[in-house]
Amino acid sequence: MPGLTFDTGGLIALDRNDRRVIVLLARAAQTSAPITIPATALSQAIRRPERQVRLARLIRQPNTDVVALDRVDATSVGRLLAASGTADVVDAHVAICGRRSGQRVVTSDPDDLRRLDPEIQLIEV
Repeated sequence: MPGLTFDTGGLIALDRNDRRVIVLLARAAQTSAPITIPATALSQAIRRPERQVRLARLIRQPNTDVVALDRVDATSVGRLLAASGTADVVDAHVAICGRRSGQRVVTSDPDDLRRLDPEIQLIEV
């Protein structure tokens, strides 16, 4: 498994104990596959970290990388939004992170991500 990138919907599914996400993360852990979480998606999903135990545990794992929206990614996100005629910064950041890492994106919103990147590999939850 090349790893997984999570969008907000994927993180919320984990927080709600969605069995599909639990299984995906268990498989990733067995193979030490990396997990990528764009900080923009995390900011949409995390509301009460003291109560969101599964999410808090995931972001502390050594194989989890929380990717900041830095200058380079912000520029890439802006260009992707302009090219696609869309406006969702979080979705664009998820698409950029997923594309760069070569990982499948765990999402509850495949249509918006496909508008940004028709070639993106998705796992719908």
